[in-house]
Amino acid sequence: AVALDGETNPIVDAVLAALRANGGTVLEAGDAADILLMSNPLRPGTTMQDPRCQHADARRAAVAMAERGGGRIVFLISATAGMPMRRHPRFSMENAAILAGMRALAMEFGPKVLVNAVGFGAVEDETMVSGDKAMLSHTPVGRAGCIEEAVAAVLFFCDPLNTYTTGQMLGVDGGWTAGYGRNF
Repeated sequence: AVALDGETNPIVDAVLAALRANGGTVLEAGDAADILLMSNPLRPGTTMQDPRCQHADARRAAVAMAERGGGRIVFLISATAGMPMRRHPRFSMENAAILAGMRALAMEFGPKVLVNAVGFGAVEDETMVSGDKAMLSHTPVGRAGCIEEAVAAVLFFCDPLNTYTTGQMLGVDGGWTAGYGRNF
């Protein structure tokens, strides 16, 4: 069973569709889920939920998962959590706070509950879904990511075969956080 806490966007919609296609059932409440997606705004300039409130929601779900024997929590955040962007300091700081909270949950609830994050850089479909167009000039792969690439990273953390990865942020950013050619 899968639950979503936070906003929806094209990445979240595609992740939920992929999980449904693999037999997942989407629930309304996160406390009964085996997989909880903690979705955050992925574009600068959007209002974010207080990281403390989100941490409390994720912790409540982790307690319930641990009592049932296990589960997974995946935070969907901006790659600015790991590499702040000068032009978006508040957005970067809020994402870094969520990343720190995610790691604290991983330490507290391991090994029963695996808690990870996917940090998205510039991902677009017809529009920019996550990130900032400015990221593209500093992305080693030279292009924005696509929805399918973003979904694959989230599914890695949801996969039952993944039993050892916790407390990590997988950057789906075309190498942006590697610092390639950055002059800002």
